[in-house]
Amino acid sequence: MLHAAHTGADRNPTGIFRVSVEVKVPTLPESVPDATVLAWRKTEGDSVEQDEILVELETDKVVLEVPAPQAGVLASIVKRAGETTLAGDVLARIDAAGAAPGRTTQARPEQPKADAAPITREAAPQPAAAAESLSPAVRRLVAEHALDAGTIAGTGKGGRITKGDVLAHLGKEDAKGVPAPSTPPPSSPPPTPSPAAPAPAARQPTARGVRREPLSRLRQRIAERLVSAQHTAAILTTFNEVNMAPVIELRARHKDRFEKLHGVRLGFMSFFATAAVAALRRYPAVNAYIEEQEIVYHDYCDIGVAVGSPRGLVVPVLRDVQDMSFADIEKAINDFGERAKSGALTVEEMTGGTFTVSNGGVFGSLLSTPILNPPQSAILGMHKTEDRAVVVDRQIVVRPMMYLALSYDHRIIDGREAVLFLVAIKEALEDPARLLLGV
Repeated sequence: MLHAAHTGADRNPTGIFRVSVEVKVPTLPESVPDATVLAWRKTEGDSVEQDEILVELETDKVVLEVPAPQAGVLASIVKRAGETTLAGDVLARIDAAGAAPGRTTQARPEQPKADAAPITREAAPQPAAAAESLSPAVRRLVAEHALDAGTIAGTGKGGRITKGDVLAHLGKEDAKGVPAPSTPPPSSPPPTPSPAAPAPAARQPTARGVRREPLSRLRQRIAERLVSAQHTAAILTTFNEVNMAPVIELRARHKDRFEKLHGVRLGFMSFFATAAVAALRRYPAVNAYIEEQEIVYHDYCDIGVAVGSPRGLVVPVLRDVQDMSFADIEKAINDFGERAKSGALTVEEMTGGTFTVSNGGVFGSLLSTPILNPPQSAILGMHKTEDRAVVVDRQIVVRPMMYLALSYDHRIIDGREAVLFLVAIKEALEDPARLLLGV
């Protein structure tokens, strides 16, 4: 909820009262200690409408949009982009009775025409050094090639000609296709004339840019949690594969009627979430976690669904999935995906969760080892469904197969439980009637 406070009023010469309204940081959840000003959408002096978004605040979970509590003029910005704020801090002040002041635009200096040729100045050549000022090596090189030292620009101290200057001069002559004159040794036979080939163009070095960007609060939090999971949990991963043909056939048979009835497409995630609920009930340790010296068990299934967003991976939570229908799950996941793209997920929606399902298959992942989402003890990884040759009844056939991965905390979940949990998921998906009958 937004906080707006009237900080004072004064009467201007027209008799209208001007009321200064403070825009404050909204109350933050207990798990979010502070927020960072991400970006202002308005600048000082701009007119604002009531409920128009003024500024975005970034926390380690979500981006909060703060609207204007009242219409008026943004009189002053108190907290600039990049500053850290606490709940109740003043972000800006709005002049609730003002109008946007007139702005004058200064004339910009006239720019040169696009087609005007740039003015360049060639460096004046250094005066040629006297022959006696040449070093022995340079004098010998000049003599060998019968060069006129007066035509060579010197870059050395006081305009002296260096050996590099002579070699550069020779290179220019060669590039023009004019062979530099030389006096062959007396014992050498006269060279056979050959057409001069132009020197290859010098390769231009590729620009190698480097840029630095600060880690966003969300990315910092992701890094912190993932490193913590690696350091505090004994993570193991077990794998299995599932024949997706029964689910694909069931979905193809009923998807049109499902969408017409419920107004949402029938996806695969609802099958996996429902199968996970059945398996979590059979193996409650997978739905628990360690807190100090105790194991905390849950008699409900709050399943986090990993969703990609422009600011990084977020995990909104489906609450009480054990009570949700396929349509409920699909609607909730669709809503999460849309709001993750626009940054509209709330902190509460991404807090908690007893188990997580991550679908790397939508990005083409064939196999991976997902990382735990602390304090949870397990996460199920879905992957790309791909036609593969498998053996069925001693015959090689092609089936749409998916690899499944279950990463788990070995401190609380034994290997036997982890394997049987994944087998329960596999069996439910390969025979979806089990989900209906609860067997």
